[in-house]
Amino acid sequence: MSITIASFDASDPGVVDEAYRIGAAASTIDLPDFPPFCRRRFDALLHTPMPGTESLWALARLDGVPAGYLQLDLPQLDNTDNATVDLVVHPELRRRGVGRALHEYGVRLLRERGRKRVVGMTVSTLPDGPQRSVAGDAFAASTGAQFALAEVRRRLDIDSIDRVALRAALAEAHGMAEGYQSVTWQGATPPEYIADIAYLDGRLLMDAPMGDVQWEPEQVDAERIRGTDRALEARGRRRYHLGMRHEASGRLVAWTLLDVGASADWHAFQQITIVDPAHRGHRLGLLAKIENLHHLLTHEPAVRVVDTFNAASNSYMVAINERLGFRPVDSWNNWQLTL
Repeated sequence: MSITIASFDASDPGVVDEAYRIGAAASTIDLPDFPPFCRRRFDALLHTPMPGTESLWALARLDGVPAGYLQLDLPQLDNTDNATVDLVVHPELRRRGVGRALHEYGVRLLRERGRKRVVGMTVSTLPDGPQRSVAGDAFAASTGAQFALAEVRRRLDIDSIDRVALRAALAEAHGMAEGYQSVTWQGATPPEYIADIAYLDGRLLMDAPMGDVQWEPEQVDAERIRGTDRALEARGRRRYHLGMRHEASGRLVAWTLLDVGASADWHAFQQITIVDPAHRGHRLGLLAKIENLHHLLTHEPAVRVVDTFNAASNSYMVAINERLGFRPVDSWNNWQLTL
């Protein structure tokens, strides 16, 4: 068997299409409960990456047949020693050395760029959860990568929400949030909120549990928020935001985001939820999540499930999510390789 690997970018639509088909086949097998692998999102990863990120792509062929692809994201504004990796092999062509060849190719590229470590994720089975392949974890360990952080995906089934309990939680949160007012918006961040959102977004990696992952807080400013909005718009993400405004200062001191992709109107992701440390203890996180769920469903009535990811050790956010009705599905493991 002959394995060849070549870099590609958005200027080669034929190769992009081959890579997309590999990703779609892998997603169908590995994550059958996920939305369909989104073509609009995949194309945008190449032509509109996140701001401050250089993306490197490569396609592997096995005896001339497209067999796997590699995506490396290299931060340019912070974490300039680091990179993230997504390595995907077609389900019908696994266990033939394609993954290993892509890994070695990627390591050479990263060393040439002066990167010192790379982080990637695998998915594995939780007790009583749907079966996931053990191959991802085994492959990561075989490369010398070290397990660095466990995350858990939880799912909220809209039809199974306990409406009585949710109303009680909302009333409790309102009772502790005197002096705060919720504001909502869709899509791009309005100019009047952008400085506060940049501050909150920049706090995320300061506040969230990171385990052994060596990743410094990101430098987020208004221009980076605008760039992120452009990238998410290009991917077809319909975003629903809710911020909590501190009436005395006029600042947004909490923020949460739900979004729906272009490939499935029945599915949403609960993305960031963050509260400024100076304003914790007022149930702002719980209040924001509940009200933003209502905001989402008002505009996206087809949504039936919402997925969210949290570090297994993030007991505060896990407790909020489980109170809303989110239940564990599978484990997502962060692996870190020192180069």
